[in-house]
Amino acid sequence: MQEQLKVIVLSHTPEPEKIISAAAKLCYSKSGIDHILNDLTEDKVNQFLTMLMDMGHASPIEHVSFTFGIEGVSRSLTHQLVRHRLASYSQKSQRYVREGQFSFIIPPEIEKNEEAKEIYIHAMEEQQRAYDQLVTVLQKEHMEKIKGQYKSEKKALSMAEKAAIEDARYVLPNACETKIVATMNARELLHFFNHRCCNRAQWEIRELATQMLILVKKVAPILFKNAGPSCVNGPCPEGKMTCGRIVEVREKFEKM
Repeated sequence: MQEQLKVIVLSHTPEPEKIISAAAKLCYSKSGIDHILNDLTEDKVNQFLTMLMDMGHASPIEHVSFTFGIEGVSRSLTHQLVRHRLASYSQKSQRYVREGQFSFIIPPEIEKNEEAKEIYIHAMEEQQRAYDQLVTVLQKEHMEKIKGQYKSEKKALSMAEKAAIEDARYVLPNACETKIVATMNARELLHFFNHRCCNRAQWEIRELATQMLILVKKVAPILFKNAGPSCVNGPCPEGKMTCGRIVEVREKFEKM
């Protein structure tokens, strides 16, 4: 069963732009902590944030964070996502959750090619069959080993299944759908958008990053005003690997 990407903001620091401005105000004024939130009008918040970006003083941005709920993505995507280490992640476990009739992601290039799609879906079905057979065989073996260790047969079956799916999961594909909660501070988010909104990023994580950017812009429009791939605010850093579509990319992110 194919799944579609879904991402929502589960939580974020209240009044994120005001908090960042207060932190910046503390750095550059005599204000004490009892008064740093005073007189922070929308204009002054805009002024502080603009000053921070122009100066490259990014540490105050780390005081706010966003937590995202993400589903309808592949294990291939989350292997890339967790490389962004200045973040926290909680992912659906394949050790504790049985993948009965697992959902999967179909790459667009495969989706639009009928022959490729048929081969792909057949492969998913074969891996589901292998997974189910392994769980059955291994669960039976583990039940024989632990028979009599638990008073409840239901508990014994549960423990045998857990032991079985721990090993059976090795045949599951990168395409297997997963769910993950991710928390990043705003500075890490800007770094994430620089790399993953770029046309050189893999298509699936690029779509995720773009959807995340749209969501955070609604919460903190000044902070994320110039967010996106690196070429939005400067030259393309990809050198010979550039996509060559910098004008198109800039127009796209300016309209967000």
